[in-house]
Amino acid sequence: MSTGQMPPWLQEQVMKMQQSQQSLQSVMTQKQHLEIENAETGKALEELRKVADDDAVFKQAGTVLIKSKKQELIDELEEKIELTKTRATVLEKQETRLKETLKEQEAKITEQMKGGSAGAPPNSPSAEDNPRK
Repeated sequence: MSTGQMPPWLQEQVMKMQQSQQSLQSVMTQKQHLEIENAETGKALEELRKVADDDAVFKQAGTVLIKSKKQELIDELEEKIELTKTRATVLEKQETRLKETLKEQEAKITEQMKGGSAGAPPNSPSAEDNPRK
C-alpha cells in the first residue's frame, strides 16, 4: 500500500462500516425524537389530569383546535405514550444490533489489515457469506 490507495476489498469493508455508522446515527436520532415526544406527551397528560372534568378541553388538529372530552384526550395520550414506548423498544434493539455489527466490522477490517496482503483480502468469509445482517 505504498501508493497510498486502499485495496478494493478494504474500500468495500470501510464503505459497509460507514453505512452501518450512518444507520446507527439515524436510529439514535429517531430514538432521541421519540424520547422528546414521549416527554411532551407525558407533560400534556399530566396537565390534562389537573383540569376539572366539566372544564372545556381542546385538542389540536393541524392548525385548528377542536373541543373534546377530557377522558377521550386522556385515553389518546395514554395510547400515544404506549406506542412511543413500543417504538423506542424496537429502536433500542436496532441500536444494539447495529453496535454489534459495527464492532464485528471493525474487527474484520483490523484483522484483514494485519493478515492480508496489500492487493487481496485474507482468506476469511465475506459479509455476503454471513447470514446475519
